[in-house]
Amino acid sequence: MAQNGTSKTFSSSTKPTYEETIRALNKLQSNSAYLRSVTKCNSQSRTTLEDTKKYLIRSGISLNDLNRIPIIHVAGTKGKGSTCGFLESILRHHGFKTALYTSPHLVTVRERIRINGKPISEDNFINKFSHVYKILENLQTKEYDMPTYFKFMTILMFHIILTTDIDVAILEVGIGGELDCTNIIEKPTCVGITKLELDHMQLLGNDLSSIAWQKAGIFKNHVPAFTVNQRQEAIDILYKRSIEKNCDLTIVNVDKLNILNNYPPKLGIDSFVQFENAALAVQLAETFIKKYNDNDNNNNIINFDKNIVELALKNTQCPGRSQIINGKYLDVYLDGAHTQESMKNCVNWFNKSIINYKKINNNINVKKILIFNSTGSRDYCELFNILKTINFNYVYFVPNNSGTKSHDHENINFGIDEQLKKCHLHMDHWIYSPAVINQSITQAIENIINLQINNNNNDKIMVLITGSLHLVGASLAILDRDLVTNKNNIIDI
Repeated sequence: MAQNGTSKTFSSSTKPTYEETIRALNKLQSNSAYLRSVTKCNSQSRTTLEDTKKYLIRSGISLNDLNRIPIIHVAGTKGKGSTCGFLESILRHHGFKTALYTSPHLVTVRERIRINGKPISEDNFINKFSHVYKILENLQTKEYDMPTYFKFMTILMFHIILTTDIDVAILEVGIGGELDCTNIIEKPTCVGITKLELDHMQLLGNDLSSIAWQKAGIFKNHVPAFTVNQRQEAIDILYKRSIEKNCDLTIVNVDKLNILNNYPPKLGIDSFVQFENAALAVQLAETFIKKYNDNDNNNNIINFDKNIVELALKNTQCPGRSQIINGKYLDVYLDGAHTQESMKNCVNWFNKSIINYKKINNNINVKKILIFNSTGSRDYCELFNILKTINFNYVYFVPNNSGTKSHDHENINFGIDEQLKKCHLHMDHWIYSPAVINQSITQAIENIINLQINNNNNDKIMVLITGSLHLVGASLAILDRDLVTNKNNIIDI
């Protein structure tokens, strides 16, 4: 029953604007606020899953409705977004109509829900968002009886894909697996777990075994499960949980890519670690296509085609992961690395890029600049120990703030003032090269460009932006012409 006397967010007669829908979404508890709240009790409550089910049913969708959707579920610490990207591309290139649900978004929240490779339109987002929001708001049983940010987005996603003509939905887990709100699905077609590392330890546990236990929560009875090579303590737990869940677990090696005509294949994401993610994606795609063809109700047989797979892997785009934007004054390298292992991979990729550039440009002098931020409870000193090996000429510590107004970037991070305090901690502990704090990424980039222009030399400037996907997303909002929503915000680098 709805609360009497409560004012409604949206008018019943007027269609809201996109900005109004984003403001309504941002009023719901953010992911960072959720992490802070669960840290206090040092556990991820099972009510997270129960609340998602409650609000889903209240919004008009049953769990049986979800069983109508062929779903591939992917969890992991690192690489799950890239794996989902490769997988979606492979299936779409085979002719399947796809839906993809990932998080976080980089520039616009609509990126989280993609249909056939494209973010849903503003109009579709407004219509579906306001429809679901009004239902849940009207059926509140007490004040603030609304799902949190990620729960709402997950429920909204299910509403969208149930009313869209698709053949398969690929869902990326938000945090963990066992208690993640995407885990309300009961009958996925197959599931995958990417590389496991220590991350979100305040939520998932302080060792790899605990984290592996949480990630394996997506295993389902008689549903084939796949993972990549893991450390032994993680593999042991994954196998144990697969037995508990009565499912077959298979380890997928990079050698899986040997089934293709060309090895190694050309990948659209430029990093050697992506071969592992691509191999897992190929295995999941092959499994899905086989089960699709085995369906008695399906008369349209689609063959797994190696040539199509190679094309799909080559065409896969995953902004913010090993991404390069070349400019007149400087080249920007963006990678959302924020764990120790992913930062090692990021450093290797950046160093290799420098070596390759100097090799083909007569050993030109390269100036290396870092733009960095890290939020939450991650050990930034450990990341610094890895980053210091690059020998940066200069470092900018900035909050996850593009310097432009964007409702899409509100409420998904810690506040700017809180982040600036963290920036001061970062600068206090960075002792390896000169460093400064800037208020925004725009300010940092403009300062770097002006420095290059004023020095009037031929040194090549290579800027690495890393430490947080939110930092990378805010950077892309002013640097990537394909993603910038307001062309007036583009900085010509």
